[in-house]
Amino acid sequence: MKPLRTVGTLKGASHLIAMLPGAAMRPEEIFEAGMADAVARRGLPMDLLAVDIGELGLDALGTWDTLQTGVLTPARERGARVWLGGISLGGMVAMAHLAARPGVVDGLCLLAPYAGSRPSLNVIERAGGVDRWQPTAQDLQDPELRVWQWLRRPPADLPVFVGHGTEDRFAARIQQVSDRFPAASRHTVPGGHDWSAWLPLWERFLDTAPLKN
Repeated sequence: MKPLRTVGTLKGASHLIAMLPGAAMRPEEIFEAGMADAVARRGLPMDLLAVDIGELGLDALGTWDTLQTGVLTPARERGARVWLGGISLGGMVAMAHLAARPGVVDGLCLLAPYAGSRPSLNVIERAGGVDRWQPTAQDLQDPELRVWQWLRRPPADLPVFVGHGTEDRFAARIQQVSDRFPAASRHTVPGGHDWSAWLPLWERFLDTAPLKN
C-alpha cells in the first residue's frame, strides 16, 4: 500500500482536523494559504494535518485505510475529537471516506466540495433528483454515486460545516451538496473557487465549530 504523505505536526491537541486538498493542490498549500496561522491566532487546541490525495482522488479510495489506521483512529483512541475536511475534490473524497466507514469521525468540514462529474449527476437528474433516485448495483460501481447515496441521508447527528464562494463557477453544483445538510450547516462568502473564499470560510468554521475544549 502506498504510504500516505501528510504535512503538519501532531502535538496531541484535543482536536485534530485532517484536511484533504483539491485536485492538483499540494498539501503544503493548506499551510501557505494561512490555515494553520488562523488556528494559532485563535489559540485553539487543534492539530491541523494536510493529507496528499495525489492525482487519483476517488480512484485511490482503496488506499485510504492508511488515513484511517495511521491518523484518524489513533487520534480518537487517545481521546481527541477528529474532524475530516476537504477542499473541492478533497471534499468529495472526505465524504466518500465517511460513506465507506460510518462513524469514524466526529465532524466534517467541506470547503466548496466537488459535486461530481456531469455523467454521474445526469443519472440523478434523470431520476428526478436525489430523493427520487433509486441507486442500482451498476450505479454504485461509480464512487461519485456512492457519495450521493450517502448524501441521500447523511448522519443527522454529525456536525457539518459546508460552504462556498458566491462567485464560485461551480456554485450551483456545490449548492446541491449543501442542500443535503441542515440550513445551519450551510455557509456562503464572497469569492470564487479559490482562496478568496476558502480562507474566509475556514475562519468562519474556526469561529463557529465546537473546537475550544
